[in-house]
Formats: sequence, C-alpha cells, structure tokens
Amino acid sequence: MTGGEGRVVVTGIGAITPVGAGRETVWRRLLDGTCGTGPVQSFDTSGYNVHQGGEVHGFRPEEHVATLDPARLPRASQLAVAAARMALTDAGLETVSSPPERCGVAMGTTSGEPREVEVLDDDLVAERLDEAGAGFIARYPCHVIAGNVAAELGFAGVNAMIPTACAAGNYAIAYALDALRSGRAELMLAGGADCFSRITYTGFARLGAISPDVCRPFDRNRKGMIPGEGAAVLVLEPLERALGRGATVYAEVAGYGLTCDAHHMTAADPEGAGGARAMEKALAESGLRPEEVSYISAHGTGTPTNDRQETIAMKRVFGEAARRVPISSVKSMLGHTMGAASAIEAAVCALAIHTGRIPPTIHLEEPDPECDLDYVPGESRELPVEVAMNNAYAFGGNNASVIFRRLRDGKSAP
Repeated sequence: MTGGEGRVVVTGIGAITPVGAGRETVWRRLLDGTCGTGPVQSFDTSGYNVHQGGEVHGFRPEEHVATLDPARLPRASQLAVAAARMALTDAGLETVSSPPERCGVAMGTTSGEPREVEVLDDDLVAERLDEAGAGFIARYPCHVIAGNVAAELGFAGVNAMIPTACAAGNYAIAYALDALRSGRAELMLAGGADCFSRITYTGFARLGAISPDVCRPFDRNRKGMIPGEGAAVLVLEPLERALGRGATVYAEVAGYGLTCDAHHMTAADPEGAGGARAMEKALAESGLRPEEVSYISAHGTGTPTNDRQETIAMKRVFGEAARRVPISSVKSMLGHTMGAASAIEAAVCALAIHTGRIPPTIHLEEPDPECDLDYVPGESRELPVEVAMNNAYAFGGNNASVIFRRLRDGKSAP
C-alpha cells in the first residue's frame, strides 16, 4: 500500500473504564446512562475542596497480563496491556499470524505513569532512602506504556507513545492509520491510557476545573470536569486483510485532522478556531461534506469555556447542519479519562456505527443558551449512523478529529 490509498478498518475493541471493562459491558452501560463517577477512594481528598473522581474499581491485572509480571507493571501500563489483550481477543486474534516486526503499537497518554512519582515522593518524605528511586527510571517515563504493550504481546514493529494530553488517543489512531496506509505495518494496536493520581487531581483542583458533584456537559449549571482513568485500544488492520480472515468490521477509519491553537498552554482559542480546523481537515481527508456526518462524539468536558468554544467550533464547520446532527459526551458518565478519553470515544464512534445507537449526555437538565445544539440529553437514541466524528481538544491547544464510517459489502457507505 502507498500513502493514503490503503483502507483501514476497526476489527477489535478493548476498554477499561469507570463504568466497567470489556466492549460489551462498557457499551451497554454507556447506552444505559450509567454514571461511573463518585467519591475518590484511591487517596484521601480531605485536604481538597472537591472530592469526585472517575476511578476504575475491581480491576485485577493478573487476569489479563500473561507474559509480563503484572505486579511490576505501573498502573497505566496495567490498564493499557489489559485493554490491548481485550481488543485482540475481540478481534479473534488470540494468536496473531503476522510476523512480529509487522505488528505495531501506538498509544496516547497525558501523564504517563504519575503514580511512580508519588511513590518516589512518599519514600523521600518518609526518609526511606534505601528504597527511593528503585526502578523509577524503568517505570516512570510515558514511553513505558507502549513498550509494555509491545513486550506483553511480542509486537516488534512500529512502536510510538504520543503524549499530546487529552487528544492523545486520537493522535495515536492517526499515527497507526498512517503506518498501515504506508505499508510500515500490517496490524496496529492504537489507543490511550492514563491512571488516576494525586498529581493529576491536584493540578486540576488548583486550576479550579473540577466539578464538586457531577460532570454535566453543555448544561447551564455545569461547574467543571471530573478527573478519571482508564484505557481503550482498537485493533486496526487493512480492509483486505480483515475481509480475508472473516473478521467483524466495526467501522472504517476514514481520515483525521490534527491542529494546534498556538494560543495558550491551558485555554483553547476563544472562538474555537483550532478545533474547527481539525474538523475541516478530517472531513477533507475523508472526502466528506459536513452534512454527511451522522453523529459527533464531543470532547464535552463540562467546563464552562470548553463547552462553549466547542459549540462555536461545530457551528463554524457544520453551519445549519450543526442543528441536525446529534452530539453527545460520554465524559458525563466516565469523567475525563485524560489520554484514554478520545480512544474510548473512538470506540464509541465505531460502536455507534456498528449498533445503530448513540449514547446520551447525562446530567444535562437545563441547556445553556450558548450551547444550543442537539446533545442527546438523558437517554440513548436509536439512529442509523453512517459517519461518526470523534473530537478531542487538549492542553497546549492540541486538537484532533478522527472520522469513522460504515462498511457495507466491503465498501464504505456512500
């Protein structure tokens, strides 16, 4: 295959989220409007003025990690490896026939392995100097997440770790798409992972960005986001290969758009210019018009400025069609899972196409007049989804939009 010519499809989905683990469980609970956020349990928040988080409970890494020692893997790597195993199983690839050097990994993250910094800090504060720093360099850098996935699975090809914050999952999917289209790989795992940590929580608390109760995107009374954790991995492969082995095809990856606001380290462009350009680039690469989009998975963090700016950006790109396309934010249920967010939301897009249902935006009870589009409040909706757009906007002004479309009889839906 040469650049841009090869068609790439999603054939496996693995996810670990605050509402559960595994494709079927996660999808069912998202459609049911299950809220996975609640009081933080992994550390004491009595010194904070906020106390809510989106944590993964009941996760047992030893049930998923077969090659590496699960006890020696840091938390985000545990989540990533487990999601990768789930995705391969879902794709019917428990045994991968491709040569290891033709199989690659692309993962996104916001913080890498911040719990390792916390362990080091605790050791130093307690003057456990003989323990401080032991194994730190091997466990902390963000590249260990993709490296651990590759080591667990024996994938010896393309390996990339992309730390573009909350857009990183989409960036990883774009990277994997290019690797497959260019022929540098014939099988890619793409996704994102982040763990819940005091460091991340403290940062957002200091910014005043955390909601005191729930995440209510696009609601007049929204008060912020809810930090969360999780992982999602998609199996991506060339269409011909997928059809040749009789794989289930959830959706085709049609194209992507990547931009940077170049505006501010934490604040997005107030008129949504960078986000709008990402959507426009994704549509252009996919050969689609705005009115052909059936569903948009919004970034939808629940912060006052983000939701308003995202609404402005969608209106700029979609014009009158913006009022006809349904839009929802699963962060209302999961919280903001950081580098895993857009990977989970990519899975949402693929499953919306595959099942003909779209998840709701829960906690949306009093719409903001400035956020006046169809945000699917309260309940899921049955809808034939032909084309789904996944939007992600991150600190540093990093924006990423990925478009998925339905496959019919080996061809994309018109």
